[in-house]
Amino acid sequence: MTHNSELAKSARLFTRAQACIPGGVNSPVRAFRGVGGNPVFFASGDGAWITDVDGNRYIDYVGAWGPLILGHSHPRVKAALHSQLDLGTAFGAPTELEVLLAERICQLMPAIESVRLVNSGTEATMSAIRLARGFTGREKIVKFEGCYHGHVDSLLVKAGSGALTMGTPDSSGIPAETARQTFVLPYNDADALEKLFSESGNDIAAVIIEPVAGNMNCVPPLPGYLQLVREITEKYGALLIFDEVMTGFRVALGGAQQLFNIKPDLTTLGKVIGGGLPVGAFGGRKAIMDMLSPVGPVYQAGTLSGNPLAVTAGMVVLDEISKPGFFESLTRTATTLLQGLQSLADNSGIEFTTTQVGGMFGCYFSKFKNISTFEQVMQSNVSLFKPYFHSMLAEGIYLAPSAFEAGFVSSAHGSKEIDLTLSAAEKSFAVLKKNHQ
Repeated sequence: MTHNSELAKSARLFTRAQACIPGGVNSPVRAFRGVGGNPVFFASGDGAWITDVDGNRYIDYVGAWGPLILGHSHPRVKAALHSQLDLGTAFGAPTELEVLLAERICQLMPAIESVRLVNSGTEATMSAIRLARGFTGREKIVKFEGCYHGHVDSLLVKAGSGALTMGTPDSSGIPAETARQTFVLPYNDADALEKLFSESGNDIAAVIIEPVAGNMNCVPPLPGYLQLVREITEKYGALLIFDEVMTGFRVALGGAQQLFNIKPDLTTLGKVIGGGLPVGAFGGRKAIMDMLSPVGPVYQAGTLSGNPLAVTAGMVVLDEISKPGFFESLTRTATTLLQGLQSLADNSGIEFTTTQVGGMFGCYFSKFKNISTFEQVMQSNVSLFKPYFHSMLAEGIYLAPSAFEAGFVSSAHGSKEIDLTLSAAEKSFAVLKKNHQ
């Protein structure tokens, strides 16, 4: 893979973008602030590959931050979208398509009896929090340090994702009284959870958690931790919200709740269920969901909710990933990649560790062999990640431009792509060893 290291067209586009878009990007992590340099502007994607505006091709491990579990431009998704385009792009009225997707979600996700479609993961978490407060009559919520649930005021407190990359895990513009409604706990810390609930449990409307943290890179739950969260919320009458925007239909067909055999009260979804188009959803026990307008007092609405294009793409994706062996194959691909990377790093004498849940993974330049806390994540050697990222980019491997984002494989990643990635990594680790001895 030969690359134009100057990325001239991308550089020109970024200059133009900065004149009319804040920071030149429409989502902060895209700005490459965490790794330095200018962002790459992309023109097309096919399978596991993406092509930038300068004509360079890369193996993609971002996958639009998770939705593209089938890879780019999947033939069935494209065909379905072309057919729907002839019928219409939006109606602002009920369609059979949204009923079909809702039925499918309820069938596949163990804890969802009723579901409402929205337009983004942020909308889903915002609506789930409002619904939890309306159902319980309480105001306080609990989130976890380093977990990101969208740019909702009450949830953008000690957040992960782009907030960590930019060095601002809180945001200005959020009223202090709003932030005071949110308790923040360390992820995977059972003692802190039990202490908070013993002191304030009767005031807490809900606990919202990423069952696998994916916005401080990929941090799996410790054994028994999610079960404790489930038990303690039930004890105090608080709702448990699983934010499965990232893990839903990504780590297992029934999401993390199926993988870990935990039934939350509410679940938020996004990414995979739109097949690469803007979508979100939240659902759970029918008794809770029936609090939503028009049958209940909790208001939530959206002009493009249940958009026929997004729903059409989502239906195709859910059909494809329901095929026997899909997730076993996805997991094997990620495992092969991570075992190869670990071996190469070990041979180079570089402190490096990986995490994995299904086709979702994390890579850290870290002395810790088992990453389980936000504190451990923040001790990662970012000064090594930056040159590694750019070295891999030059070799045709597109990783998340942040040390704090999870990576993803798709069903389009095959042995060729894995071999090329490991060949690139071998060169990159050699450069790191030479320059950081």
